[in-house]
Amino acid sequence: MMEFKASRGPRVILDPTSVLDIRSLYIAGVDLAPGRAIPDDGDPRIDHSLEGFLFTCGPDHIRHPEPLGGGREGRYPLHGSFSSHPAEIVSVGEVDGNVECHARVPVRCADGGSALLERHWRIDSQTGEVHLRDRVTNTGDSAFPPMLMYHMNIGAHLFDGNVRLSGAMLEGGGMPWNFGEEPGGVFCVPAGFGGWAELRLGPIERVAGLTLKVRFRTDTLPFLQIWRNQQAPAHVLGIEPVSHRWVGRAELQQAGELPLMAPGESREYGLSFAFI
Repeated sequence: MMEFKASRGPRVILDPTSVLDIRSLYIAGVDLAPGRAIPDDGDPRIDHSLEGFLFTCGPDHIRHPEPLGGGREGRYPLHGSFSSHPAEIVSVGEVDGNVECHARVPVRCADGGSALLERHWRIDSQTGEVHLRDRVTNTGDSAFPPMLMYHMNIGAHLFDGNVRLSGAMLEGGGMPWNFGEEPGGVFCVPAGFGGWAELRLGPIERVAGLTLKVRFRTDTLPFLQIWRNQQAPAHVLGIEPVSHRWVGRAELQQAGELPLMAPGESREYGLSFAFI
């Protein structure tokens, strides 16, 4: 694991063994990652990733496994092919007073193709805000529809009844963190189609009463999915900016919502978060 921190903001533990995702995130001395308080979906890659504060799914698939289709044998794996691909660290250090890390992640896709994830982490030393900028390039020989979802997973044992989700994309502008029926649920809503969307979670009394503010690009991440699971041993809340709405690949394709990315083409994604 790799520690990544600035003079302000959280202490971030990055995972070079799996896409340089965030394994642990400490704020006010508390790790917000859920650890083993997660559901077991039967895939060791995803078990490892889901334990952390942030993991990335894609670039060839998101959500649950589905057949490759087109007469091909096999299935897209749970949450796509990203997880467990090691990162090649290009540079890490201070730039203009901020802490930055650049990495490359060559990815083998489930259908035999390939992609390259170019990942750039930055922590603003003045505000403590953490920024992530990603570029996914098709390095294979055939086109594929790029799909991407960021999973920000937070241990819900840290929450009390005053913690709320707030954002313009939510009905009424917000809701309690433990929305819906027990022991959990999921929903997916449009977040915007250009510019940046913002969601807040808090105040979290266990971390000095701070609120988590998440922002993400909506040109390539136009939806927000929220899920929670309090079915023991799971105790987790997920904030998930995502490229596609919550339906299967066949329905997305029929609706013309799976545009192809040709060999050599790229897509860019981004999010940031801070504690205020």
